[in-house]
Amino acid sequence: MTKSEFVDRLASQHELSKKQAEAAVDAVIEEIEGALGRGEEVSLTGFGKFHVAQRGAREGKHPRTGEPIQIAASQVPRFTAGAKLKQAVRG
Repeated sequence: MTKSEFVDRLASQHELSKKQAEAAVDAVIEEIEGALGRGEEVSLTGFGKFHVAQRGAREGKHPRTGEPIQIAASQVPRFTAGAKLKQAVRG
């Protein structure tokens, strides 16, 4: 499902205009991005938790030459699914 399909479903299921639904989706995404950018975690009970994880430095290979290269440590966003979401996926 794309973002636009998600917005369409949200609008039809909750009697919102597409513009209102898109604004709501954008607001949620912006808040999650902002919190992660500040190093905070976002927990949505039952749905899951968005957090920032540390990825350590490691050695990789250059895709064309196969030579070893150093990949710097970085921070990456992660999502851990909550119990209700896991149950919904299992059926």
